[in-house]
Amino acid sequence: MKILFMGTPDFAVPSLQSLIEAGHELVGVFTQPDKPKNRGMKLQPPPVKEFALKLNIPVYQPEKLKDGTALSIIQERKPDLIVVAAYGRILPKDILEFPVLGCINVHSSLLPKYRGAAPIHWAILNGEEESGVTIMHMAEELDAGDIICQVKTSIDPNETVESLHDRLALLGAELLVKTITEIEKGTAKATSQDKALVSYAPMLSRALSPMNWSRSAQELHNQVRGLVPWPGAATEFSGVHFKIWKSKVLHEKSKELEGTVLEAGNTGIKIACGGGSVLLIEELQAEGKRRMSAADYLRGNPLK
Repeated sequence: MKILFMGTPDFAVPSLQSLIEAGHELVGVFTQPDKPKNRGMKLQPPPVKEFALKLNIPVYQPEKLKDGTALSIIQERKPDLIVVAAYGRILPKDILEFPVLGCINVHSSLLPKYRGAAPIHWAILNGEEESGVTIMHMAEELDAGDIICQVKTSIDPNETVESLHDRLALLGAELLVKTITEIEKGTAKATSQDKALVSYAPMLSRALSPMNWSRSAQELHNQVRGLVPWPGAATEFSGVHFKIWKSKVLHEKSKELEGTVLEAGNTGIKIACGGGSVLLIEELQAEGKRRMSAADYLRGNPLK
């Protein structure tokens, strides 16, 4: 099948690779423009672009999708199907309607839950016990198209966004190939989304970082693992600002005021949280310093 692929970050690379390994003809790849990164602000290509260029697949990085330029490229490439995976842009109607077999999307949630930009993060932030990947037909409304198929996976209580991201990327790639096979055979079925179950996963910001110790230890633990590596959960000890990298919910109770440091030693920093719960900080990063275990930090910076 002739496929035009649209994707940008690491999450999309396994899906693109799976299409190639399955023998499909990639007539082109759309990805976001290169962006400046790091201290030197040097332009860096998206991971999908780097992968596609290694395989000599034509890469296109249109600044806009509604001025006709993108549509003319697609008309020239004549794909049977457009596959989208974390592209980061909403496709206009004229592009959605061009391919004979339409446009499908690889979305990292169990739709209709968590439509939007950061479904993996919000699943962990909200303490979900399972997540998954949905393959759906694309519609003009964000992530609102009919569902073709889904795959579920459990979320470990201590799993971070990074590990769940990688697992879902591989699950999505596998599910994508199976879905396209069904589309080719004409056996793919689609189910409309239940509007009553719709929820959203908006973009992240630093406003989510501050840790409120009146929340339970479990909620704060979800915040830590749901915001790595960016923007990160953050707090202050003795006037020093910290980014928290790793935590653990302890099965013990405290009668101390929320936010009180109960213990600071070889295992880390124990802190009283809402409802008498206790959170252990295991890895942290002081402002301007490197990431390290809480125990290592305490050796040179003891806390009362």
